[in-house]
Amino acid sequence: MASMSFAVTRFSGLSSKTTLSPDFDHSPRRTSLPPNRVALKISSSSPSDSEPDLSVTVNGLKMPNPFVIGSGPPATNYTVMKRAFDEGWGGVIAKTVSLDASKVINVTPRYARLRTGSAKTDVIGWQNIELISDRPLETMLKEFKQLKQEYPDRILIASIMEEYSKTGWEELIDRVEQTGVDALEINFSCPHGMPERRMGAAVGQDCALLEEVCGWINAKATVPVWAKMTPNITDITEPARVSLKSGCEGISAINTIMSVMGIDLKTLHPEPCVEGYSTPGGYSYKAVRPIALAKVMNIAQMMKSEFGEKDCSLSGIGGVETGYDAAEFILLGSNTVQVCTGVMVHGYGHVKTLCADLQDFMRQHNFSTIEDFRGHSLQYFTTHTDLVRRQKEAIEQRKAERRGLKSDKDWTGDGFVKETESMVSN
Repeated sequence: MASMSFAVTRFSGLSSKTTLSPDFDHSPRRTSLPPNRVALKISSSSPSDSEPDLSVTVNGLKMPNPFVIGSGPPATNYTVMKRAFDEGWGGVIAKTVSLDASKVINVTPRYARLRTGSAKTDVIGWQNIELISDRPLETMLKEFKQLKQEYPDRILIASIMEEYSKTGWEELIDRVEQTGVDALEINFSCPHGMPERRMGAAVGQDCALLEEVCGWINAKATVPVWAKMTPNITDITEPARVSLKSGCEGISAINTIMSVMGIDLKTLHPEPCVEGYSTPGGYSYKAVRPIALAKVMNIAQMMKSEFGEKDCSLSGIGGVETGYDAAEFILLGSNTVQVCTGVMVHGYGHVKTLCADLQDFMRQHNFSTIEDFRGHSLQYFTTHTDLVRRQKEAIEQRKAERRGLKSDKDWTGDGFVKETESMVSN
């Protein structure tokens, strides 16, 4: 099962709450494009006169809000994707498809939860050993086409994955694009099952293989392509960099984290337990959010530093349950935020709460649009060495203020009373 996230344009590193930094521009990300690709500008819509405006435009795709259904069970068939559009989600990324669904065989149970107590609200972690879509590709393609016919102005993104075969990737892309989907998200990150067939994380963890496959994909695709990253790697910026250099328009991060949910101390069997056995699976939901934020921050800094003049996209995923959680991802550079496990816990109507929360945050800071604060908090990350230097300087400054004036020449007229108080001992 895929994890939860998304994004778009370059990072501005905003220096204030309502203005873009002087070096921010919206010039096309590519200086040149393959003849079959279309350069699409990334921007934010105009703010409303009253409520904060949540709408975004990502790679030319207009969404009413930045909340996107992440690839997984909440986007596994026509019925649930239609429900997502009806409830008001900004976009939907369908569950990952491949050419031969007959090779995909799921088991039950395939989920396990980590709790801090017995109540439903005490769930903080969610593990799955679910594979990609087990439905025939032709069935999924018909449903993609039907959705685009019924919701022509809504954003439908196909998540795709294929074995190590250039012709296989080309066929899959061609067939999927014929349905009218708006973009492709490439699943280079599924942590279980698929890597055994050189799919998913097996590609995302091997930068040489990733570069080759990205080359095949971007030579064929005619719609925007986002590469979905695995967190199960030492430095996530390496595959992100390779994907962007190989032609992908954006990065989605993170997919689920490889995990063992736990052992039942009564039966001594692992969870989720299938006929007495289990296998490591993908971990998601609230407990992974700090890890996801760190990975998104790393990618955003790399993109700002190395792709600053290009319109690259970043989609944030991982443990989003509230609009305030989403604001953190946006502050670190995400243009959109994907939600998957959160939908499984709260339902499709939860998007209304997410939007209300995010607008509340924006009102508190007088932000009118998403672009007003996207990437703003990146400027506050530095090295530990620099933190030591900054604290030393601050301590010295505070000591100087407590000591008062060093010389009679330091007295000022405007600050006379305060300067006097700085030298009083009681």
